[in-house]
Amino acid sequence: MQSTASRPLLKAALWDMDGTIVDTEPYWIDAEHALVAAHGGEWSHEKAMQLVGQSLVFSAGILQEAGVGLERREIIDILTSHVISLVRTSVPWRPGARELLDELHTAGIRCALVTMSEAPLAREIVASLPKPYFDFLVTGDTVTHGKPHPEAYLTAVELLRQQDPELGVRHCVALEDSIPGVAAAMASGVVTIAIPHLMPLPHDPRRTTWETLAGRTVADLEELVALRHELRDAASGPETSPATGPVAGPETAAVRSLALG
Repeated sequence: MQSTASRPLLKAALWDMDGTIVDTEPYWIDAEHALVAAHGGEWSHEKAMQLVGQSLVFSAGILQEAGVGLERREIIDILTSHVISLVRTSVPWRPGARELLDELHTAGIRCALVTMSEAPLAREIVASLPKPYFDFLVTGDTVTHGKPHPEAYLTAVELLRQQDPELGVRHCVALEDSIPGVAAAMASGVVTIAIPHLMPLPHDPRRTTWETLAGRTVADLEELVALRHELRDAASGPETSPATGPVAGPETAAVRSLALG
């Protein structure tokens, strides 16, 4: 077994937002019910669960099918405004998320937010945090393909690499709660941790599943990175993503983010 010193270090944590850092999914579902009802349709819990973790463009299309007679952009704006109004009243933090964020910040491990919510809502959540935990945000309105496509995570890795050329997917962990989010993270090649929330996730030995982030530490994340390294041949060639082959930077147009500060 290789020594700890020779193992790749944990350099970055890539965080989903809705359902992972904050429990805003009930806010989204409330917004969906209100919008569909305003257009004379019916919206069920089962239909709402189909949208958890999906891109807002995809969700808007499903709401159109449910009878909402608006353009997708209008639907997205209405839903987002509704959720922002609720967040400004109360931010429903998920157990252990803020504590782990704070420990990562203290340890000097970089964090990026990778969410399918758009910038206005993401900024509201980030502004509620006590410290500047995130280097940057990759939001749903800054990528071409939403989750479960890996573009958002590959974009985050590429942006991190701009300041640390030696950083790669093997140095990163992703924290996700939904089926589309977990699929996106795994397809990017980063170490993926699933924290199921509103819906169960199918078993998959290629990822780690935690019931909660409560009590989890940086040491836990570092151990997962070390284990991934031990299971791979360090001399096997360039890093690869299961979905995309060798990991290279996304096209310039896709590498867009809302940098903080």
